[in-house]
Amino acid sequence: MAHVLNDDLIYEILSAVGEIPKGCVATYGQIARLIGREKNARLIGNVLKHAALYGDYPCHRVVNHAGRLVSGWREQAELLQKEGVALKDAQHVDLSIFQWDL
Repeated sequence: MAHVLNDDLIYEILSAVGEIPKGCVATYGQIARLIGREKNARLIGNVLKHAALYGDYPCHRVVNHAGRLVSGWREQAELLQKEGVALKDAQHVDLSIFQWDL
C-alpha cells in the first residue's frame, strides 16, 4: 500500500521526533503509534531520511525496535553519546535504559 506524503504528515512526524528528550531514544514504531499510524514504522524511517530538507530535528534519537542504530550513519552514535546515551555494543542502544517513556 502506497502512502501519500504531504507536508502536514511530514511535519507531524518530525514534530513527534522533536519531542524526544535529550538522553533518550524512541523507536520508529513508537513514533508511528504517537501519531496514530501504528502500522507505519517504515514510513517514519522514510521521512527521517529526508528530514534535513524540513529543518533541524533530532533524528539521531530514533532507532529500530531492537535499539539498532541506522547502518552507515556513523555520526548517530557520536550524537547519542554526547547526550549521555551509552551503547551496549557498536550498533545498539539498550532500550531498557534509554527508551523514551511516553
